[in-house]
Amino acid sequence: MSQDQVPEIVVDRLPLYLRMLEFLKKEDKAITSSQELADRLGLSSAQIRKDLSYFGGFGKQGTGYAIDYLIKQLRQILHVDRVWDVALIGAGDLGRALAHYQGFEQQGFRLVAIFDNAPKKIGTAVGDLHVQDMAELPRLVREKTIRVAILAVPADAAATVAAKLVELGICAILNYAPITLNVPPNVRVYHIDPVIGLQNMAYYL
Repeated sequence: MSQDQVPEIVVDRLPLYLRMLEFLKKEDKAITSSQELADRLGLSSAQIRKDLSYFGGFGKQGTGYAIDYLIKQLRQILHVDRVWDVALIGAGDLGRALAHYQGFEQQGFRLVAIFDNAPKKIGTAVGDLHVQDMAELPRLVREKTIRVAILAVPADAAATVAAKLVELGICAILNYAPITLNVPPNVRVYHIDPVIGLQNMAYYL
């Protein structure tokens, strides 16, 4: 089945399944079921079976899913059975925190460069990286064939930086800036805004 035929909401759930499977593996489990996954994730077992059916049959009725096998298949489906080089734009408090996060590479993403346009930040060390001048962005994106970027810049700079990333061939942007980005259809943007999450929860308080 082509990517366009799989509903986006189904793709959104696949990383949740992968994370739970990896958690179950750490518990030394070898087999799981759609019901166990559903109980752990707060979903229905029918929903999980339907989601996985878009990509083939991964389990046997009465037997369940082999966890190692399903992890391998989901990593292939999500294209994280390889490591993607990632550029981080923004070396402020948030950018530096992201640069220090140790969980990216084991999940298929490796930060290879961090950029900023503030002279006092350029050249400073952030973990194993040194902050690069934004002027170096085109060269490093080409040299390292970077296709994924994380945007951790102020809202008033996000649109301009995103346009530059698109121009350089970046096709996936994880956006932490509190603004909605307008990009071409072939570029995927995932927005993370803690304030929106808090506002959503506040409705139920």
